[in-house]
Amino acid sequence: MIVGVKIKEALARSHKAGVTVAFGTDMGVGPHGQNAREFGFMVEAGMRSREAIKAATVNAAKLLDLSDEVGTIASGKSADVIAVDSSPLDDVSVLQRVAFVMARGVVHLGVT
Repeated sequence: MIVGVKIKEALARSHKAGVTVAFGTDMGVGPHGQNAREFGFMVEAGMRSREAIKAATVNAAKLLDLSDEVGTIASGKSADVIAVDSSPLDDVSVLQRVAFVMARGVVHLGVT
């Protein structure tokens, strides 16, 4: 059995057991910039798209003790936002095709 299958099975078991999952990456194992593929793997393991997105935002911020700064869109927070052309709740793979990026209130990609 390949490692990816074992990881997906472990994630499925953890999610089913109610473990809070935080999105992370060790992208040293793949090309830079392709870590959004992980969302699809999370959904394949049984998470809903909404849960996978929450793992990358709210849950990751909480794990890193950064919830006061990032993880949600709220007044006084970092203003880190991405946009895609359709709802990632319907198809999480759209997160692999980001159309707009704002980090700390500065637009880095997309219409200004």
